[in-house]
Amino acid sequence: MSYDLQEQEQVEALKTWWKANANWVTWLAAAVLLGILGYQGWTWYGTRQALAASALYEQFEHAADSKDPKDVAKARDVSGTLMERYGSTVYAAMAALRQAKSNIDASDPKAAKVQLAWAANHASAPELAMLARARLAGLLLDEKAYDEALKTLDVSVPDAFAAEFANRRGDVYAAEGKVSEARAAYSEALAKAGTLPIRSLIQLKLDSLPASGTSGGGA
Repeated sequence: MSYDLQEQEQVEALKTWWKANANWVTWLAAAVLLGILGYQGWTWYGTRQALAASALYEQFEHAADSKDPKDVAKARDVSGTLMERYGSTVYAAMAALRQAKSNIDASDPKAAKVQLAWAANHASAPELAMLARARLAGLLLDEKAYDEALKTLDVSVPDAFAAEFANRRGDVYAAEGKVSEARAAYSEALAKAGTLPIRSLIQLKLDSLPASGTSGGGA
């Protein structure tokens, strides 16, 4: 009997609690459900985007490998489509980097800078963004746009790219005639190069600097 009474009290307590919290519980359940559906929808969308971008990138590679003028134009168009419509995928940055190289080979650095700048700022893979920045800085150096080149290199750099970025800064300073800054940058690059193949080149540049130079001086 006491058990039945206790059970009845629990039922009444539950009813009272439900009346007081029904709306909140319903909204919470709806929010959780929407969150689950949203995550699943985003995952589906991301997968679909990646598959479409992969197929387009395959077309881009075939066109980029060809010397036919029509294929050259197609590669340019497809890379643009990847950047515009599938910018969140790794394929867009890969296409931008490769198309930039094709433009450099075709003596069109202006177009290459656009693609490298896009990859530097939008690549979903940090490694590709760093690679784009290093190459963009090289183009700016060729144009004697020294301040812009240094600004491009002035970002937080992963260890894997530390030597390359310091080396690029050394190149910029050396071109400006800033020997002290160039020596400091090359020394930093050498310290971070480890056993990388670039080490011997950095050492050669460092050894080639004048014995002395005034900081901030012109060429």
